[in-house]
Order: sequence, then structure tokens, then C-alpha cells
Amino acid sequence: MPATSSMLTHRRVLAMALPIVLANLTQPLMSAVDTAVAGHLPGPEYLAGVALGGLLFSFLFWGFGFLRMGTTGLVAQAWGKGDEQALAASVVRAVSLALAIGLALLVLQRPLITLVLGLLGGSAEATRQAMAYCSGRIWAAPLALVNYVVLGWLLGCQRVRMALALQILINVVNLGAVLLFVHGFGLGVAGIGAATAVADGAGTLAGGILLWRSHRAAWPRLRLAVLRDAAAMRRLVGINFHIFVRTACLLASMGWFAHLGATQGDLVLAANALLLNFLTFMAFGLDGFAHAAEALVGSAVGAGDRPGLRRAVRLCMGWAFGGALAYALVYLAAGPWIVGLLTDQAALRETAGRFLPWLALAPIASVAAYLYDGIFIGATQTRALMRAMLVCGLAFLALSLALLPLLGNHGLWLSFLAFNALRGVTLHLAAPRTIYREVRSAPAARLDNV
Repeated sequence: MPATSSMLTHRRVLAMALPIVLANLTQPLMSAVDTAVAGHLPGPEYLAGVALGGLLFSFLFWGFGFLRMGTTGLVAQAWGKGDEQALAASVVRAVSLALAIGLALLVLQRPLITLVLGLLGGSAEATRQAMAYCSGRIWAAPLALVNYVVLGWLLGCQRVRMALALQILINVVNLGAVLLFVHGFGLGVAGIGAATAVADGAGTLAGGILLWRSHRAAWPRLRLAVLRDAAAMRRLVGINFHIFVRTACLLASMGWFAHLGATQGDLVLAANALLLNFLTFMAFGLDGFAHAAEALVGSAVGAGDRPGLRRAVRLCMGWAFGGALAYALVYLAAGPWIVGLLTDQAALRETAGRFLPWLALAPIASVAAYLYDGIFIGATQTRALMRAMLVCGLAFLALSLALLPLLGNHGLWLSFLAFNALRGVTLHLAAPRTIYREVRSAPAARLDNV
């Protein structure tokens, strides 16, 4: 049942956020398993091929992450209203969109894979192995995208423990399949890609069964006219388009950061790549509160619960800032030790150490941006989210071009942290005329058990 403002407590926020953090931490496990198995094949080209192929799918699927985020917001609002029919229809529309995109990827797989691997610039043998990996994994593209929708549905319905269980299932199946296909059937890198595809298929099957059983009464009542509702389809496409542009802008900013690091030499490039792991670890933790905010804010908006909306924002923001402070203290105290774990090269350690203070500041500078992303997605105010990202991306471009010649790599890190801080400030200023305007009144919420 959706939580009203009186039900929303610190314990409730933590009960939602912590399983999401654990679910997030399972996501790199598939890549880690693939890397470990490829690393024991005879020759470095196998590991290089898996690395290149994994990078292709990371960017490809991250670009379609709007399927998860858009679904969470729409489902959470229907959940808050207690409208099971609207909830089921939102999921079916999102699944249809995911399947359409996935089938398009299958049709375009050969030119797409060839183009991207060519741009990544690996050796001929590494590219050949990457092609084998991608050729096995690409067939699960529709299933992987449907899994995004299923995850969005689970988060929107606040079933975070089930989301964690589903992610664990996918990783367990991947581990068993990759060992069977590579060591049992001798399929090499192609078997690693196929195993990941099988794991995605298992996740889709389990998620589909769970989805069907959870809303068993709603499916017979769905009508084609409801699913084809023009206004609902326009809203779905609009939300997903806005999130896609926002994500593309974020990816472009990360690419620009890497490019400017590369212009300063291999040592600085490697140091920046190493330090970005600090940001990745931080994102896994703080995104748990952002995802919790998506579900809680969406539910409050759907229910017209203005006090609940404000309380959800306040509680999630408080815990997120607490988490950011903890990250900052850990990075400040243990940063050199963490760098030592990541590399044993003295020159790289020394170079990375010069820029570690920026990583201690990064959680504080970035936390509001992460949290407000979740708030705006939950409220489905994605146009404002897209506009803020475009403005901040242009600001990052200008700042980096101005500060790099003056301060070197310190200027690059300063401009990147300013980019994240500006995202948080911009969304904070936009919230009163977007997020809170959605719930000027507070009609009684229907608390049906959906």
C-alpha cells in the first residue's frame, strides 16, 4: 500500500534505500564475472575483447535507462492514486516500447556493433573477440530492456526487496551459464556473451511471472483502446525523450572530461580514470536514496499528498546528505590507501594523490544533483530535468575551457564538481514551480492494495 505522510518515517526511507544500494552493487558483478573468466583464457586479446564489448553494452543500455526511470515515475504515481488499471497500462506501454527498441537493435546489430567497435579502436584480434562477445549478447537486447521496465515497476511499487532478489537471480544465472558455456562447452568469448544473454532472459521470465501474478485482476480489464490512448502515449514518449536527452548530455559531459584528461598525457588520463572509480562507488550509495525518492515522491504526487511530498523530499535529502558526508570523510581519511589498492605504480599513485582532495569534496558537491534527479523523475517533471542538464552541460563546457589552461587538471576537476553542484542548485530553484505545483490540493488518496 502507498505510504501517506503520517506513515513516512526515517526507518521507511532506509528500508527502501538500503536494498536499492545492494541491488545497485550487484550490477557490476556481471561484468566482474565476465572479466574474471576472460582473464583466465589463453591470451590478453580475450580479456580485451570482453572489455570492449562490455563497454559497448554499458553505453548502449545506459542510454536506454529512461525505460527504467520513466516507468518508476508513472507507476509510482498510479500506485499513489491506487489506480491499478493505470499502473498496468503504464507497464504494458513501457514493455511495448522496450521490445520495439530491442528489436530495432537486433535488426541493426551488425552495422551498429561494427561502427562502435571501430570507434573504440582496439587491436584487430581484440576487436574480433569483441565482435564474438557482442554477437552472443546482442540477442538478449529486448529482454535486457524489458528488465529495465520490470525494475522500474518494482521500484515504483516500493517492492525494493523483490528488486534486489531479481538482480541476485540474474547474477547467479550469469555465473552458472558463463562457467557452463566457456568451460563446459568451450565457446570462449562468444559463450561469455551468450551467458549474459541467458541471465537477462531468466530475469525477464521471473519478472514477467511476478508482474502477472501481482496484478492478476487488472490484465483482463485492459483494453486495446486504453493501451493506445494518445495522451498517455504522448506522455510516455515525452518523458522518455526528456530523460534520454538528459542522459545523452551527461554521457557527453563524461566523454568531454575524459577527452580533456587525455590531452594532458597518459599519466593524467590514467589518474583521472582511477579517481572516477571513487565517483562510481559514491553513486552506487547515493543513488539508493535517489531511487527511494523516485518512488516516494511519485506516490505522493499521485495521491495529491502535499505534506507527504515535502516529507519525502526532506527525509531523503537528509539521509542523502548524511551519506555524502560519510563518503567525504572516508575519501579524506582513506583516499591514499584506496588508490594503493587500485594501482601499484608509484608514478600513478603520486599523480592521483595530487587530485584526491577534489574527490573528498565530490560527494558534498554532487549529492543534491543525484537526489533531485530522483525527485524530478518521480514527479515526472522530466522536461525541467532535461533543460537543467543542458544548461549545466554548457556551463561545464565553458568552465573547463576557461580553467584548464589556468589550473591544469585541477581546473578540470573544479569545473566538473561545479557542473554537479550547479545541477543541484538549478533543480532546487526549479522545484517550487514544477514539483510542488503538481500537488496544490490534497484530495483523499485511494489506498487500494494494488
